[in-house]
Amino acid sequence: MSAKAISEQTGKEFLYKHICTSAAVQNRFRYANVTPETDFTRLAQEHPWLLTERLVVKPDQLIKRRGKLGLVGVNLDLNGVREWLKPRLMKETTVGKAKGILKNFLIEPFVPHKQEEEFYVCVYATREGDHVLFHHEGGVDVGDVDAKAQKLLIGVDEKISEDLVKKNLLTNVSNDKKAILSSFIVGLFNLYEDLFFTYLEINPLVVTKDGVYVLDMAAKIDATADYICKAKWGDVEFPPPFGREAYPEEAYIADLDAKSGASLKLTLLNPRGRIWTMVAGGGASVVYSDTICDLGGVDELANYGEYSGAPSEQQTYDYAKTILSLMTREKFSITSIDYQVPLKEHEVTIFVRRGGPNYQEGLRVMGEVGKTTGIPIHVFGTETHMTAIVGMALGHRPIPNQPPVAAHTANFLLNSSGSTSTPSSSRTASFSENKARVEGSPAKKAKTGAPAAKATTLFSNHTKSLVWGMQTRAVQGMLDFDYVCSREEPSVAAMVYPFTGDHKQKFYWGHKEILIPVYKNMGDAMKKHPDVDVLINFASLRSAFDSTMETMQYPQIHTIAIIAEGIPEAHTRRIIKTADEKGVTIIGPATVGGIKPGCFKIGNTGGMLDNILASKLYRPGSVAYVSRSGGMSNELNNIISRTTDGVFEGVAIGGDRYPGSVFTDHVLRYQDTPGVKMIVVLGEIGGTEEYKICQAIKQGRITKPVVCWCIGTCATMFSSEVQFGHAGACANQASETAVAKNKALKEAGVFVPKSFDELGEIIKSVYDDLVAKGVIQPAEEVPPPTVPMDYSWARELGLIRKPASFMTSICDERGQELIYAGMPITEVFKSEIGLGGTLGLLWFQRRLPRYACQFIEMCLMVTADHGPAVSGAHNTIVCARAGKDLISSLTSGLLTIGDRFGGALDAAAKQFSKAFDSGILPMEFVNKMKKDGKLIMGIGHRVKSINNPDMRVQILKDFVKQHFPSTQLLDYALDVEKITTSKKPNLILNVDGFIGVAFVDLLRTCGGFTRYFHLLCESLLSLNISSGHYLDQKRLRQGLYRHPWDDISYVLPEHMSM
Repeated sequence: MSAKAISEQTGKEFLYKHICTSAAVQNRFRYANVTPETDFTRLAQEHPWLLTERLVVKPDQLIKRRGKLGLVGVNLDLNGVREWLKPRLMKETTVGKAKGILKNFLIEPFVPHKQEEEFYVCVYATREGDHVLFHHEGGVDVGDVDAKAQKLLIGVDEKISEDLVKKNLLTNVSNDKKAILSSFIVGLFNLYEDLFFTYLEINPLVVTKDGVYVLDMAAKIDATADYICKAKWGDVEFPPPFGREAYPEEAYIADLDAKSGASLKLTLLNPRGRIWTMVAGGGASVVYSDTICDLGGVDELANYGEYSGAPSEQQTYDYAKTILSLMTREKFSITSIDYQVPLKEHEVTIFVRRGGPNYQEGLRVMGEVGKTTGIPIHVFGTETHMTAIVGMALGHRPIPNQPPVAAHTANFLLNSSGSTSTPSSSRTASFSENKARVEGSPAKKAKTGAPAAKATTLFSNHTKSLVWGMQTRAVQGMLDFDYVCSREEPSVAAMVYPFTGDHKQKFYWGHKEILIPVYKNMGDAMKKHPDVDVLINFASLRSAFDSTMETMQYPQIHTIAIIAEGIPEAHTRRIIKTADEKGVTIIGPATVGGIKPGCFKIGNTGGMLDNILASKLYRPGSVAYVSRSGGMSNELNNIISRTTDGVFEGVAIGGDRYPGSVFTDHVLRYQDTPGVKMIVVLGEIGGTEEYKICQAIKQGRITKPVVCWCIGTCATMFSSEVQFGHAGACANQASETAVAKNKALKEAGVFVPKSFDELGEIIKSVYDDLVAKGVIQPAEEVPPPTVPMDYSWARELGLIRKPASFMTSICDERGQELIYAGMPITEVFKSEIGLGGTLGLLWFQRRLPRYACQFIEMCLMVTADHGPAVSGAHNTIVCARAGKDLISSLTSGLLTIGDRFGGALDAAAKQFSKAFDSGILPMEFVNKMKKDGKLIMGIGHRVKSINNPDMRVQILKDFVKQHFPSTQLLDYALDVEKITTSKKPNLILNVDGFIGVAFVDLLRTCGGFTRYFHLLCESLLSLNISSGHYLDQKRLRQGLYRHPWDDISYVLPEHMSM
């Protein structure tokens, strides 16, 4: 999520540190925190004013209306505070529906003042801008401020001024206070913007002759802006809502989430509950929680959580292990990975419903696990409605003995027709091609000063796109979709990636290999591809804003899909404003994209080819949908393909609070598109966009049948606030609840099911009615076209085998840690194999400290081999097999050493040293390298990640931390690693980077080396990288190597290609 509540103490600390105003802000930093462990004697020593002033004490645990609840002690001395706390500290209290323990209190100076000196001020964010609310009567009895307060909207990119404040907010304030209040409010608003607050309320704000006093404060900040505000925020703790404890398992998953580009969420609702969920997808996780609560399981629901965004196998394993540990904790303390006995003792039954790539094989494996362990595991695929397993688990519907099994993944991809060509789909023309010009057109030029009109038709079978980012798998998926849809040309014209020079990337178009250009900058791509009108932006959350704003400078672009999750809301709102001005449709952020069957798909939308074919997304149907959730859009593809003639177009607008386009933008497009006969909307808790659909229906703007369901109905059943997986899935008022919106939609004439369980039935009922009326005339189905299967997928499915090109017996780098001739690297160190002391004498002609000798030995060990796949080793092997001598073979390998291989040691040492010596913060260093388009040398690994660490680095780090006198540069590099791994988990400080920075620390503190000793690091690596491979190839008697033809792309002129 993005907007997270912070404690009152944290909010005031931000204000006191960073507010810029001429108003005299009093009592700065005069607060003291009390917990059950507090020693009042020591507290008084740290805060002497506690002994001399009258005091106020109150809980600081995100509790609203503390004054009316009797939870504020006023005008007390320190002994009075202690007496007031005795019946409250660590006591259970009920606030609304939530019960919780009071255990964190805030003590502040008591401020004597009059009622007329109390004011109310609040700043909060909306899609259009930031609203400033002010009322001249603040305090406990302020009442309905939305109705009473003066309001001022500061639009996106607009500035506030004291004159604006006086004119719009201070009309009921006496003249003697207007200057001080206007200055404070302007300073408060600028603070709100600079520190990326999303909500900031002060009530009361007291203004006396002495200055301004901030008495009570509530605030939320945009947690996704951490990479921007880290220097000002510091390390922020986000307390849980009152009534819910903070569990270490939640913190562990939150830490995994922070270190990953994926999304991993866990909230414990009832640790003793009997119903546990482990759901892939932010939207799906809400749907399952809804269904459990609808069927009476709310009191037994133990957790809410989700994992999505393609987490790694290790991350998924860690997440599952955490869930299993929590499930079985009541009886067992588990330290091993074997959960069979605890699961049996607890009589756990597991229900699995799975879709996605190769889901059939996954279900088979899980079913086998159930049979071999004796744990009841019931598995179901896409043939079973998504939430049907909840009814089975809770006893509301029978469990099928033998559920129907869909065809194996491979069956969708093998040619059953005997033809080697891809047939044209007869249905492509029926709804899409012939009517493309009727359905809509690109954005029309608007009158000067007016916002540009947006296109009705976003995609056709001639749409050309740019892809920002080196997302080769997504691009190949798009090309495979294009091929199966019988497009004449690929939909991807080019890619943009600032971190490489201009080059070409190889892809498949059916059986044929093609080259797609990759450009370093956007301008060159736009200039050379004027027919491109869509950008698919895979940039990270740090880069997505800049790259999107840059793209909108080019008028040829009319649609942009932003995939990244976690873009700060303030940046998203600026994107939306610019897009509205230029007539650009934004899909996302935090989305998988969208799909138009037979025409175009964005990135990874629709999943892999087996799912594309199973859901008949290679040809258009009659039903268009719009969803927030990307994962649920895939489920809608499945439901719609099983209950109707298929999908005409589908868009996932994204789960952020401010999606670039909203439900009505797409619903109105569908209304104006003749090929769309009915519309499906999957809304959710939070926001009010669904009410605009109601309004459009009542006004007659929408006349086509609309089926809609808003997920998140369970939220009203929980005693404390739960933030669901999507940042926007949180109701801030009653009208934003899913229950209220479903009711309003039904009253407006929308087809609303009783639950998500019935969504498919409602869609089928509406569709059948349209068919009966002749509105829809189902076309004759055609068999899916032939699709080639990728080698890697075929190998995973066990359909093929391929002999290895090389043999090696000395090194295996594929497992958890590096292995030399069968001995793990950790065992090599335990055997004390090393030459550090000898090298110290022979190379440096001096006796080095023991820890320096050991460190050099360790560096020699970890750089002794990098496997046969890297360039240096590869060249050595080929030369050895060609009969060359040792020196020639080694030279061939050594010549490949440079910045991209081996030489990163020196480059990493130089980059980190320069940054550290110049005094810039790690975040500033990362941002600067990003802005300059440069890679950070020594950062990143193809296999290892923060969750699957490189044992070599861990061993070296432990030694250096224990023995080196100082590790200033290493500490700096590890701080950089924390920032880069929050973007992608494999952007770790790798072994090259670690050795580089550690050697600099060594040379600066040891006294035995020259300033430029780190230049020698290359030699240490070079000495060892290839020698072992030469001897190994001779020992294995390997012959002359000739690379196989089928592993080479022969790029010839078109007229010469076979």
